[in-house]
Amino acid sequence: MNAKEMIKRALESGQYALNEAESKRLLALYGIPVVDEAVCSDPEEAAARAEEIGFPVVLKALGARLTHKTEQGLVRLGLDSTAEIIEAAREMTTEAGDDLEGWLVQPLVSGRREMVAGLFRDEQFGPVVMFGLGGIFTEALSDVVFKVAPFNRAHAAHMLDQVRSRSLLGPFRGEAPADREALLNTLLGLSRLGVELEQVAEVDINPLLITPEGEVRAVDALVVTGKAQVRRPGRVPVDPAKVGALFHPKGVAFVGASASFGKWGNIMFSNVLAGGFEGPVYLVNPKGGEIAGRPVYKSVADIPGPADLAVVTVPASRVMDLLPQLEARGITGMILITSGFAEIGPEGKDLEDRLVEEARRRGILILGPNTMGICNPHHRFYCTGAISRPAPGPTAFVAQSGNMGVQLLGFAEEQGITIRAFGGSGNEAMLTIEDALDGFAVDGLTRTVLLYIESVKDGRRFFESCRKVGRKKPVIVLRGGRTRAGERAAASHTGALASDSRVFDAACDQAGVILADQPMDLLDFCAAFSSIPLPRGNRVAIMTLGGGWGVITADLCNEYGLEVPDLDQELIEAFDKLLPRFWSRSNPVDLVGDRNLEVPLKVMDRLVAWGGCDAVINLGIVGRKHLFTRLKDTCLAVNPDVSPDDMKALHQMARQYEQNYIQHLVNLMDRYQKPIIGVSLAKVSGDKTVVGVEGSNHKGVFFPAPEQAVKSLSRMYHYRRWLVREGVVR
Repeated sequence: MNAKEMIKRALESGQYALNEAESKRLLALYGIPVVDEAVCSDPEEAAARAEEIGFPVVLKALGARLTHKTEQGLVRLGLDSTAEIIEAAREMTTEAGDDLEGWLVQPLVSGRREMVAGLFRDEQFGPVVMFGLGGIFTEALSDVVFKVAPFNRAHAAHMLDQVRSRSLLGPFRGEAPADREALLNTLLGLSRLGVELEQVAEVDINPLLITPEGEVRAVDALVVTGKAQVRRPGRVPVDPAKVGALFHPKGVAFVGASASFGKWGNIMFSNVLAGGFEGPVYLVNPKGGEIAGRPVYKSVADIPGPADLAVVTVPASRVMDLLPQLEARGITGMILITSGFAEIGPEGKDLEDRLVEEARRRGILILGPNTMGICNPHHRFYCTGAISRPAPGPTAFVAQSGNMGVQLLGFAEEQGITIRAFGGSGNEAMLTIEDALDGFAVDGLTRTVLLYIESVKDGRRFFESCRKVGRKKPVIVLRGGRTRAGERAAASHTGALASDSRVFDAACDQAGVILADQPMDLLDFCAAFSSIPLPRGNRVAIMTLGGGWGVITADLCNEYGLEVPDLDQELIEAFDKLLPRFWSRSNPVDLVGDRNLEVPLKVMDRLVAWGGCDAVINLGIVGRKHLFTRLKDTCLAVNPDVSPDDMKALHQMARQYEQNYIQHLVNLMDRYQKPIIGVSLAKVSGDKTVVGVEGSNHKGVFFPAPEQAVKSLSRMYHYRRWLVREGVVR
């Protein structure tokens, strides 16, 4: 009997689960190593089979409804005689009652290492495979990892390396390492099973036992059946070319324009005009007249010139009536600022659905409703509800929260992070975050993608879109609402251990997404990814103006999975000639506050060229000009003999030195393709995290604190490892 026939027969008989013997037969068909066992119909047969197998043995009650046998006393270990077998079997008859279908006799397989593996179906992402620490500690320690199926051998190997208890898979207290091929085959078999057998809801293998000889055996298993999961119909994908056109309007009509200061109908067109948009702008309001010295047209039909985008701020009840006018006027895009749709409840959702259906029929693309707008600095089109005008650059940013989005956009402008485009996705009635991802995948100007999300409409498409984009450019995600997810109701350990948040994070990790923990992480990671090369490995050299910062940074590197290697003797001898005799003679390289301005440059040259490191963190060089400013002001205040002109000249020299230093770092990154990331000694208002250098794609990056530099570099290293696993780079 093949696998599909087994599941079909179980469903037709009304079983919600296969019994243990059936479960193992099914798993064996997918290459999963199971323990040898005998199915018996009465105690005497169990005793006879035990003699054939050889004592000691394990006796288990068998039944599709007996899913928690250990807790019910229906598993007996180490039985040494036929008498013990018969007595235990008769006791189980009483305990199991009508649920008893027979008995299983197994050899007693010993092993101190117990793992768990399984499969369940996530509503958003489909079949998901789980692996981790098993036995009685499964739920207590929750040391498990997840992967969305299907996946390949490299992904399965990554699962084995991700669990905290991975040392159990190697040589352990005199026992042989686990058969890695058997573990990989187990995970790959579950992946195939999840894809091929849609009517298998869950699989639970606990324990997946590792013997002292390293053999891997599924000694207990449960397969839960159910109706094939019906995926919710996804949104109709939007052509990426149409997404791009929304951000490059030829002309814009503001429908609902207002003369009242502070109203959306006033804010939106004011920002666009003040931002320098060069295309025609038309104000539309049934009252007509003038606003800000511009004519106001009573309807879209009255617009005299070309327009392909409407920015709509009229009440929700009036939006539907606009669609025929927009179609007649050749306007194919709508930024729907108006709220009062799905976010207010069923009535609003019904209106939103009808609006989308009609807009799609008329060939009109809607962003929103309930959006804070968009901007495209390359087009000088700043159409948002807050005044923020970042410079044009390579970072694309989409936010499901308009307020969060424009606030982060403002911070990006302050930190020198340049923007390809920004969009507040609002309710995503038509244009979803997945559509935006597909648009960024083919956009030549986008090099880094930032997302703030609170939910995804189609998890599987989100996963696949992120993975497609991530192979070309990094996708950095901050997710809101992570702690609201509750534990799913499930019949097995596998399902019970999976929360929405854990599955989402696992899917992101598998798709190469860089996850931010906090809002400012989003910008920190963007600053690094968009400005400096990816490290080829995790070895970090540290150059510091003071010892304490170097120690802290080395500790942080260790905590975030980065290595701080020892300097080789050749480097130590070279630095002995440059630095005072009491320098650290180790990594971190402590410059001990040396005031010779040439020393940091020479030390940096040697560190970047060193084959023993993959990245360099420098602390305290940039920012010294601010300390000099305070020293200058102090000296001028207390010493009349100090020349203001001399102090001014020295201050200018300090500023020029920092500019030259940053230029030097960028030149080194261009030459060696190694990331150099900095921490400023001091920062004041106006200082930027990202400092551009003319003629180079790389930029200087200087964070206020070491943890920002280390965390960002760690994420870059992990992204590089993902690219290697995907076969994108070597």
